[in-house]
Amino acid sequence: MHSLHDRTPWLALIVIGAGIVLTLFPVWIAFTASTLPPQAIARGDLLLPGAEGAATYRTILFEGARTSRMAAPPVSGLLWNSLIMALVIAAGKIAISVISAYAVVFFSFPGRMLAFWTIFITLMLPVEVRIVPTYQVVAGLGMLNTYAGLTVPLIASATATLLFRQFFLTIPDELVEAAKVDGAGPMRFFLDTVLPLSRTNIAALFVILFIYGWNQYLWPLLITTRADMDTIVIGITKMIGAGDALTDWNLVMATTVLAILPPALVVLAMQRQFVKGLVDTEK
Repeated sequence: MHSLHDRTPWLALIVIGAGIVLTLFPVWIAFTASTLPPQAIARGDLLLPGAEGAATYRTILFEGARTSRMAAPPVSGLLWNSLIMALVIAAGKIAISVISAYAVVFFSFPGRMLAFWTIFITLMLPVEVRIVPTYQVVAGLGMLNTYAGLTVPLIASATATLLFRQFFLTIPDELVEAAKVDGAGPMRFFLDTVLPLSRTNIAALFVILFIYGWNQYLWPLLITTRADMDTIVIGITKMIGAGDALTDWNLVMATTVLAILPPALVVLAMQRQFVKGLVDTEK
């Protein structure tokens, strides 16, 4: 028993290490491919980086891909479009959801539960289900090829509303009574008490919703027809050749590596708040 207990940490480290290697290996292959010429990629020499990385990233970031097969815009613009989309969707979903949950939990009005269940039922209507009427409305409003068209239809979130409601129900009634005794109105109670208590939940949701917005594919594909409004995900798919067309895999892999960086940086910057928001129960 003693020897088994001594080996347990090492076994855990081995399993964790194997998981890290399996997770990072595709990223490493993408990075090395982005630093190699197309001939080396075709031969499969992908384990070690090459000497063309700086030129490839400079070209793809500021000049765009200019080959006989395609003329892609600079990736810096695509990254900017994706960043705006992800930030607006994350901030918009959180703002609308926290206000909706606050109204449902702390206010008594006719049809309160009907309003909540109406919001909850929309979980069965994701954007893929309602994409045709949503597209018609956006097109009718002249929002094609705009940031508003990319973000506004995706802002509402029944899931975030449900999560905030469940958390608000755990706030003690004594806090509400104390706020009333102090003369705090609904807005002051919301800003001074509810929001500070919700900061870890907001941080955790922000990370999830940022990645959700960053990885959107179907909606940006429909709503944008100009290359300068493409997101980074759309840009990658357009760079991959179809049929017999040749693909410049070094450019594609460089774009892929750049597309990974912003979500990874958000997760790294907010990992403590993210984990605490998911597992902390001492509210």
